[in-house]
Amino acid sequence: MAKKKSNEGNGNDSGMTCSFCGTTPGYHDILVPSPTGNAYICNNCVNQIEEILKGYFEEHPELKAEASRGKKSSPEKHKLPTPLEIREFLDQYVIGQDDAKKYLSVAVYNHYKRLDQPQDDVDIEKSNIIMVGPTGTGKTLLAKTIARQLDVPFAIVDATVLTEAGYVGEDIESLLVRLLQAADYDVPRAERGIVFIDEIDKIARKGDNPSITRDVSGEGVQQGLLKLLEGSIVNVPPQGGRKHPEQKMIPVDTKNILFICGGAFDGIERKIAHRLNTHVVGFTGRDQRSKIDSDNYLKYIAPQDLKSFGLIPEIIGRLPVLVHLDPLDRDALLKVLSEPKNAITRQYEKLFAMDGVKLTFTPETLEFIVDKAIEYKLGARGLRTIVETIMVDPMFEVPSLKVKEFTVTREYAEEKLRKAYIG
Repeated sequence: MAKKKSNEGNGNDSGMTCSFCGTTPGYHDILVPSPTGNAYICNNCVNQIEEILKGYFEEHPELKAEASRGKKSSPEKHKLPTPLEIREFLDQYVIGQDDAKKYLSVAVYNHYKRLDQPQDDVDIEKSNIIMVGPTGTGKTLLAKTIARQLDVPFAIVDATVLTEAGYVGEDIESLLVRLLQAADYDVPRAERGIVFIDEIDKIARKGDNPSITRDVSGEGVQQGLLKLLEGSIVNVPPQGGRKHPEQKMIPVDTKNILFICGGAFDGIERKIAHRLNTHVVGFTGRDQRSKIDSDNYLKYIAPQDLKSFGLIPEIIGRLPVLVHLDPLDRDALLKVLSEPKNAITRQYEKLFAMDGVKLTFTPETLEFIVDKAIEYKLGARGLRTIVETIMVDPMFEVPSLKVKEFTVTREYAEEKLRKAYIG
């Protein structure tokens, strides 16, 4: 860096000028020499070039990804939390689901230990995860919370929009476009990320009967997912495949990307019950049937049940960690309303506090909301629907009133639901 120094090339002070704008060195202007010493650039021109490159990379994200691949610096390493620490963090945001938390904590911990393993004869393979549970039990919330704790790129994609290549819909590679966007097109960082594929049960095989119409969103999509789940180098179109066919592809290695799949698998309980009943034959059959919890067949789920539902064996084999989520009972729903850091009631209390109003829900009101959510069978999402219906009028009226406190009673909640034709 040169500042009011002589130019060693010609031996005088006046020979030093910026090769771009002609500025001479001064108190606020610093000249940086080139490696050969034959050219100089001032700090103002450096700032202008940085702004130009920033705008250019925003228009051409694939070039930014290519530039990031050229850097030799490795991704930043954060201290990896232990499975117990991951579980404790999940407990702050997700109520219940002890088995699912334990499986997820161990699987994620082993996955990121695998990324830091030394090169030797033992090559540890990744363990993708599939979560099965009714709607509103916390599948998406579990994946989101883990990604937040680990500070890694995280993308949620919906399997229902995926189709085979050549058909209207999104290609399989679009899953990785979301992950690249979450990583700001930093490819090495994206290759350590997490992808949550929601509604995986919606791409199940529709049936073995031959049909005139192709099942373009079923088994074909499952076969397309195989290469992503197992690990391969995939050419990803950064701006979508069909709108910009001339764009430059970004190669992404999926070997170290953790895939978490989730689905409700509505109706799989019947297949589980059928399998359990076929294995209890003879005089001891009645005793074994009495040990089965008929209210929650999902706790007995096995890979063969997923195959009976319509997932192909190849994709089941690439999702070795099978986790079930229990339906939320009354006590769990009551806790969901008030205990987590981002509980529904806390969100509304914060909204009212921003207007200087203290909001309070009576215990009888919370019990009434939970009873209605159980009646509608919508899980934790049903709680939000009911609370939103009750709170529309207060959120509309209270900011204009000169009040400091507002209490939601059971009678008030019943009246609002009755007026909304829900009660």
